[in-house]
Amino acid sequence: MLTVFGSTALDTIRTPTKTLKNVLGGAATYAAISSSNFVKTGLIAVVGEDFSRKNHNILSKYLDLQGLTISKGKTFRYDGKYDNTLSTRSTLKTELNVLGDFKPIVPDEYKKSQFVYLANNDPEQNTKLIKEFDNVKFSMCDTIDFWISTKRSAVIKMIKNVDAVVINDEEAKLLTKEHNLIKCAKKMRQWGAKYIIIKKGEHGSLMFYDDVVFPTAGFSLENVVDPTGAGDSFAGAMIGYLASKKTTKISEIKKAVVYGNVLGSFAVERYGLDGLLKIKNGDIKKRLKSYEKMIQF
Repeated sequence: MLTVFGSTALDTIRTPTKTLKNVLGGAATYAAISSSNFVKTGLIAVVGEDFSRKNHNILSKYLDLQGLTISKGKTFRYDGKYDNTLSTRSTLKTELNVLGDFKPIVPDEYKKSQFVYLANNDPEQNTKLIKEFDNVKFSMCDTIDFWISTKRSAVIKMIKNVDAVVINDEEAKLLTKEHNLIKCAKKMRQWGAKYIIIKKGEHGSLMFYDDVVFPTAGFSLENVVDPTGAGDSFAGAMIGYLASKKTTKISEIKKAVVYGNVLGSFAVERYGLDGLLKIKNGDIKKRLKSYEKMIQF
């Protein structure tokens, strides 16, 4: 079993072609639904009284919800806008609401999880939570500019307590105060994480471990409509694949990164979560074969 901890949100996403208002989102939501393609996934998150039965049903279809808390108040809300190229997103508003004072409880069944993903969330909460698991074989975290800007020291402490970090290129530079991605990864490894995966959007990713750099290409798509959740889908697929194999062999971690790129590509083809929710049996395997053909030479 895999446990995913982080935010479940009601998002407002503004793209050049469409605006989505108060749709189901959140880092943990994307990551957990992505990972559920590979392994049973438990979600630890909090929502408010405004969280609809429809959204709850979507989550329950894919995830174990013993760790989902419903609190008095409003669900965490995010409002962001993409530029015409879909490559830059500006945050217009972040409302923590019930997430602000959430004190997560790890269900007993989840404590046995050997694989744990700490999705973009308060780094102090993440560091406390990872210590509640009995026998973690592989843990991974993500973070964004909001936490880097407000709790940088806590983000660094969180990195000391996990095996792997997944982070996008701009946030890696912001966090480490370096401009070269190799130097960024080296600094994060010095802080304690063994594997550093730097996401580069449509250009794929770079994984750093020991003295090795493992680059992977993004899956080439002609039509990208909404990049929201692509990075979270990447991370969820990556750790979900590893959890399904119950291994941390470097050869399998490399495959996991490839699966991350593939699931991220599904996420950006449709608006909101639809890209992940519309995946049918065989779609992932088919796209993986296309990916393999794309990178062979």
